[in-house]
Amino acid sequence: MTSRRWAAVVVLLGLVGFAVVAVLRVPWDLLPDTRSLPAVRPSEVLDPTVLARATRYSATQRGLSLSSLGVSLLVALVLGLTRVGSRLLGRLRGWWWVRVLVGSLLLLLVGRVLTLPFALASRHESLEAGLSRQGLGSWVQDQVVALGVTTVYTAVAAIVLIGLARRAPRSWPVWCALVSAVLVVLGSFVYPVVVEPLNNQFASLPAGPLREGVLRLADREGVEVDDVLVADASRRTTTLNAYVTGFGATRRVVLWDNTVRDLPRDQVLSIVAHELGHARDDDVLTGTLLGAFGAVLGVGLLGLLLQPGERTSWWVRRSGAAGPHDVRVLALLLALTSAGELLATPVEDTVSRALEARADQTALRATRDPSAFEAMQRRLAAQSLGDPDPPLVYRLVFGTHPTTVQRIGAARAYAEGTVRAGR
Repeated sequence: MTSRRWAAVVVLLGLVGFAVVAVLRVPWDLLPDTRSLPAVRPSEVLDPTVLARATRYSATQRGLSLSSLGVSLLVALVLGLTRVGSRLLGRLRGWWWVRVLVGSLLLLLVGRVLTLPFALASRHESLEAGLSRQGLGSWVQDQVVALGVTTVYTAVAAIVLIGLARRAPRSWPVWCALVSAVLVVLGSFVYPVVVEPLNNQFASLPAGPLREGVLRLADREGVEVDDVLVADASRRTTTLNAYVTGFGATRRVVLWDNTVRDLPRDQVLSIVAHELGHARDDDVLTGTLLGAFGAVLGVGLLGLLLQPGERTSWWVRRSGAAGPHDVRVLALLLALTSAGELLATPVEDTVSRALEARADQTALRATRDPSAFEAMQRRLAAQSLGDPDPPLVYRLVFGTHPTTVQRIGAARAYAEGTVRAGR
């Protein structure tokens, strides 16, 4: 069978697998719809002065983020769809896998350098708004660590693809899809214990009424929690957050230290209940499975683009590489992957909004305290200067959570008994 047919099989497997997981594990019926919720105006969430600041700050950050994304994608496309990238990679010497590793660092570094002005401007805005307290040296260190992690992940994926294309010129899409799916699952599993400690320090939530309340809540919800961790986020930011990460033996419920310090106990418990909802429903595992099948689909599409039939594709010829086995194809791989990730963003974020909406409903049911939930949402928005109701197109494409007005509307609907709240 030709590589094109193998790639088509992989695409089909990826699509079917993604669709099955999405249908069985994503609560599409809980996607927030402002029209079905009690109307909440942004002016009800934040007082006029804070709302004006939040609107200006959010608009500025959106502009910087979109500009950075546009430049990053343009750089990737120029490097990958012209011979600029392949010529740069052609100058490297050494074993092929070493050239892939070094080439990944160089190509990613070019993108980071050219988008650095936007990152610095974003940091400046956060400092001016009082949302960041991180010094320049610490900020640069975080950027270097992030680049290192991204480089390792990119290089490993590229080494797998190019290496398999060398060893199995026809069936490489199948083997590469399998390995990529395994790497996604493995990466999600080890991320909490390998990557997160690079930028954060964690300690157990101290003994006391809050810890006891958290453990009682977890027991009531049927979530096994050995420990609740507190991250030292306050050395970087004044914003508040909490999250659940990992699955199985590496699952962690993490609170930022300023969340524990700055919010009253009932609001912290509302946040914890939300995170326990993610843990109870294994939302991280759901995201991991979708990511694994998404990787399978992506590999199949790359197979169709890079090697249709047994001839070199237009994409590869234009890039200056000899085929998917050639190290010089790396720039093209990054360009196509960047474009694919952007196209997949609306789907990923729609899934995320549905999972977050379910976790909100779980928190409301578990705590039976919609007033604390609403007060917490107001505080989060004020503390982060978040736009309570961002533009529709932006939130549909890039919104990973329901908007603040939607979340408060859901809390009011629950208080009125007009919506169900979790299982």
